[in-house]
Amino acid sequence: MNISHPIQRIAAILGPTNTGKTHYAVERMLAHRSGMMGFPLRLLARENYDRIVAIKGSEAVSLITGEEKRIPEKPDYHICTVEAMPSLKVDFLAVDEIQLAADPERGHVFTDRLLNWRGHLETLFLGAQTIEYAIRCLIPDIEVINRPRLSRLSHAGPRKLTRLPRRSAVVAFSVDAVYALAEHLRATTGGAAVVLGALSPSARNAQADMFQSGEVDYLVATDAIGMGLNMDIDHVAFAALRKFDGQRMRRLTTPELAQIAGRAGRHIRDGSFGTTNRLGFMDPSIVEDIETHHFDPLTFLWWRTAELDFSSPRNLIVSLDQPPPKDQGRLLQRAPQSADRLALGVLATWPEIAKRSRTPENVRLLWELCRVPDYRRSLGDEHHHLLAQLFIHLSDGVLPDSWLSQQIDRLDRIDGGIDMLSTRIAHIRIWNYVAFQDSWLDHPDHWRARTRQIEDRLSAALHEALVQRFVDSQTTLAYRLTKSENPSGLITANGRLMAGQECIGQFDGLRFKIHPTQPSRTHSRQDEKRILKVMRPLLEKESRRRIAALTQEPATAFTLNPHGTIDWHGQTIARLKPGESLSNPNLDIADNPFVGTAERDQIHQYLRKWLATHLRERLAPLWQLEAAPLSSLGRGLVFQLREMLGSIPRLMAADCIIALKRPDRRHLRRAGLVIGRQGIFLAALLEPSIIALRALLWKTCWHHTTASSLSLPTDVIMRVTWPTGYAEAIGYHRIPLPPHHMARNGKKKPRGRSNHPKPNNHSKPLSVAVRMDRMEDIAAEVWKCGKRGPFTAGANLMTLTGDDPVAMQAILRAIGTDARKKDGVWHYRMRHPGGQTNKTAHQPNRYSPFTVLSHSQDSSHSKRRKMRR
Repeated sequence: MNISHPIQRIAAILGPTNTGKTHYAVERMLAHRSGMMGFPLRLLARENYDRIVAIKGSEAVSLITGEEKRIPEKPDYHICTVEAMPSLKVDFLAVDEIQLAADPERGHVFTDRLLNWRGHLETLFLGAQTIEYAIRCLIPDIEVINRPRLSRLSHAGPRKLTRLPRRSAVVAFSVDAVYALAEHLRATTGGAAVVLGALSPSARNAQADMFQSGEVDYLVATDAIGMGLNMDIDHVAFAALRKFDGQRMRRLTTPELAQIAGRAGRHIRDGSFGTTNRLGFMDPSIVEDIETHHFDPLTFLWWRTAELDFSSPRNLIVSLDQPPPKDQGRLLQRAPQSADRLALGVLATWPEIAKRSRTPENVRLLWELCRVPDYRRSLGDEHHHLLAQLFIHLSDGVLPDSWLSQQIDRLDRIDGGIDMLSTRIAHIRIWNYVAFQDSWLDHPDHWRARTRQIEDRLSAALHEALVQRFVDSQTTLAYRLTKSENPSGLITANGRLMAGQECIGQFDGLRFKIHPTQPSRTHSRQDEKRILKVMRPLLEKESRRRIAALTQEPATAFTLNPHGTIDWHGQTIARLKPGESLSNPNLDIADNPFVGTAERDQIHQYLRKWLATHLRERLAPLWQLEAAPLSSLGRGLVFQLREMLGSIPRLMAADCIIALKRPDRRHLRRAGLVIGRQGIFLAALLEPSIIALRALLWKTCWHHTTASSLSLPTDVIMRVTWPTGYAEAIGYHRIPLPPHHMARNGKKKPRGRSNHPKPNNHSKPLSVAVRMDRMEDIAAEVWKCGKRGPFTAGANLMTLTGDDPVAMQAILRAIGTDARKKDGVWHYRMRHPGGQTNKTAHQPNRYSPFTVLSHSQDSSHSKRRKMRR
């Protein structure tokens, strides 16, 4: 756009990053009635477009890039990428990052804007100070304004990756290196955002927003951040100083390093730069140049003519390759073969293309197609074949909808990993570019919406894949919470640790459990260790607070549940384990790595005291027996009762009962003890809730049996498969059933098989359990009926024993009766009317644990004697 009328002002605003150049240019443009700004990246164009729309409204501003056009009816201001700047007359014109005129790939476009594009009233060129010499030579009367950096940029030396400060950006120059660094940061700090040139603008913005909003504290990027999004970065760490530029591996120039390092610091906040410890120290001269912003000036700019000959492909190539004007000496040099020039050279040799390129219109079309960006960076014939297909279709008219649909629809998939999604995004960006060429399509609006929809879906999927791979949001949130002013205030009343609306974890009693951020995702042990390590100071403080609160709680705040655990406000804090006796169990405190031994002992003592008080209240009759004024013989009986939780078969204490004096009997009877014919028990401890407590103590504290493996009694008489000792501990008699009751329908069992099935929980019932008070009632009825001789089962006896004849016979046999069937009726006779025989009364206590212990000791002594012999 060569303007012939006089120019009022043309200026170059030069300086390093963070000098406010762009902000100044936007203010100058808005001071005019019309204006245009060209930016090197679509991202920068979109960022400033949104900023100006917020000021002037969407009807006054247009956005023009290769992949996106938002043009209202009569816009006053135009925000563009440099290549997409339209030829319009405006009062103000500005080009950002003008030093890119020295870039081999795109430099000729910026040089063209520098030499030929002007605003009617004001023109500004924004860039680095390295281009000052070239600008003064090309435009002698230009006004040059050097702006100082608003904040200080200092060198911080090498640092370990795990010791980088928050708000750091780590820079590498290959995809593999970026991914490896991001993986390492995830493993140590919770994760990082990832910015690559290969990402779509939407995905790149999403990743940058994640860093900018503080969701993550680290950014891993290529040199794409050197000229792009403005972010609050405090430190830039270089993980490499060499890059592959498409042709060879080379060291980055000092201005390139400065452009990237300059992203540290924002506005008046200072920034720093350095390297990772593996890279070591930077060259001191490079460090000094970056800190002082002194760089060698650019000695030449790339140039390519804007006056092209479209008479034939050959003439077009000749015009593109013509040398710069001789009067510029060495300052302007002919641009190397860029991607569009290379594509033209290849396609012009293809016969079909040459055949169709015989008119200036088709030659111009061919050139426009050669300028379609290769976002895939295929570096081969794939892109050239696509351009050839486009040209063949367009030379016949417009692109066919069916062919276009076939090319685009196959990209509408979000499966695959990061690389696959990135490849699809690169493909769809090409079709997005095509969709904004109105003359190439019958329905451009439809295809713009279609390609934009697919790109948005792919970008969202890619962003999610990057987050899944490189970010553990809970570790990041945990790390950020520890830095907040009142981290303990983020723990709710029910023990949840919240970060906004997200729950990081929850206290279950005294233990802290981590919650996965997503239902489909579970934490590995390494993830949990990392989160707990980050949260340790906060969790230690909260644990101490909860312990202090626990030890001040009233007894009603704790419950002993049927599973053998002690709960505090519904949260498990301890579990019963074997102790000195059934009535005195020990406790296993819930594991908490954030409390020390002293705190654990404090909890243990407090809960032991609570448990002892609780058991004394629930089993109060046992302790009332101990308070009775008894002789040593009576106290021995009470000791046995306490060991068996309030009930023992009479056989276990037969000698003691015979020798018990009348005063002891009277005191025991007043305390609620029943000394019956079959058992000795406290009737108050036969209530269902007390029986459940006794069962819990026996199962969890003595026999290590899980609470669910043994059932609680549901009736006063029932068939069971309980092990020895369980029935007596809960106040029942266990009476073995005769083996023949296992036969079905009166059939004999096959020979060769035992009539005694193995006693396990899966076999049929082998015993009948009778509650001790009911057993006494049955014994009293049997003694009443049998004291005068043989008797038959009357109505009262049938009512007491239930409707199970096998169980009744077993019960009566255990009481001491013999049965005989006569004329189809069972007749019973007491073997020893009035009580047990001396022989049975003096049988050893087979249920007592002390008897078992003495037997085991005798056995061990006998083994030792045999060994000595």
